[in-house]
Amino acid sequence: MGFELLIGLGGLVALVGLIAIRVPVAYAMATVGMAGIFMLSGPAILMSQLKSLGFGVFSNYDLSVVPMFILMGQVASKAGLSQALFRAANAWLGRLPGGVAMAAIAACAGFGSVCGSSLATASTMGQVALPELRRYKYSPALATGTLAAGGVLGILIPPSVVLVIYAVLVEANIVTMFSAALLPGLMAVLFFMIVIAIYVWLVPDAGPKGEPVSRAELLGATAGILPVLGIFGLVIGGIYMGLFTPTPAAAIGVFLVVVYGVARRMVSWGAMRDAVLETAKASGMIYMIVLGAELLKIFMSRGGVPQAAAEMMLNSGLSAHMILIILLLSLILLGCLMDSLSMILLVMPFFWPVVAQLDFGMSPEDTKIWFGVLALIVVELGLITPPVGMNVFVINAMARDVPMMETFKGAMPFFAAEVVRVVLLIAFPAIVLFLPNALS
Repeated sequence: MGFELLIGLGGLVALVGLIAIRVPVAYAMATVGMAGIFMLSGPAILMSQLKSLGFGVFSNYDLSVVPMFILMGQVASKAGLSQALFRAANAWLGRLPGGVAMAAIAACAGFGSVCGSSLATASTMGQVALPELRRYKYSPALATGTLAAGGVLGILIPPSVVLVIYAVLVEANIVTMFSAALLPGLMAVLFFMIVIAIYVWLVPDAGPKGEPVSRAELLGATAGILPVLGIFGLVIGGIYMGLFTPTPAAAIGVFLVVVYGVARRMVSWGAMRDAVLETAKASGMIYMIVLGAELLKIFMSRGGVPQAAAEMMLNSGLSAHMILIILLLSLILLGCLMDSLSMILLVMPFFWPVVAQLDFGMSPEDTKIWFGVLALIVVELGLITPPVGMNVFVINAMARDVPMMETFKGAMPFFAAEVVRVVLLIAFPAIVLFLPNALS
């Protein structure tokens, strides 16, 4: 083992130690990265990297879409879009057994399409749907588990901040990644509703029927989501049809959501100021994590760690699909300890060089797209997996009378549905690749 590789492996151990003692991931990666570059290349190289790297990262045009999508989600939350989505979904589905929970899933998917963040989706929809689930006396496990699982839809249904970061990391086309994620995202919505139907079939008292609504109420609730459908259709449809690139599309989405909120008198100057401040905080955190990840990637590359990992995997004698499964299981385990964005930034410099050299019977570009969708799905699983499922903590903070284990118990059937979805996507990559190939 060479000196450089030994230093690189030592850096990985130090990084895990820093994260374990609760050092913020951005600072942990930046500290280990700078120390490693200093040790391997000297102070002159380190200062040269620091001189240009920050500007290079922060001026990346592809990353400019991130604050735009975050702002769109912030304003959408304050504009009452979440209430309109849940009201419409509940009007259509609430009369079914488990229908209010199904409505919560549908509303999470709709809000995720204008938000792009799992935690924000879980938090916002939890505030809207949890009181209704309690009013209809849903079991605590099903109610909180549904909302925790529904939150994960925000990471995959376009637009998704983590999907943008993955595309930037592996140099994939953002529009292609958005189109590839759409069908798997809709599959998740369908599978989650099937889970709820099976759950209430086995335990009828867990999800009582809601109250039927009149035709006038149904039409009124449906009309209330037409602006949401219009905004989503214009933003995502415009991207798919090539009318505009993601950043201008996100800017148009922000403008339309602001107009919607002002027209409904839900968005004031104070609310806009709060939305901009929250966007600045979230974007600053993301950009710092990206910068830390770049420093760490330079250190690890100089230490030869990604190359050694790829060589070890490729010489292991395992099949391409077996190596893929090992990598995906590793992501699930890491998801129990880290948030999704930090995990993607941390592991992709190690995982992608391995996957890029495996033969799955498709082109390298198709492999990049397919693996990205699979990786994001298993990253989602970490948000509802013990002991640190972040969505579970978010929902449990709103339902303090529900034991944490009850929420995890309620989320486990959705976890099983996600595993089924991953197996299907591994077995049939065409599900992921159909839309990108059709649009191209």
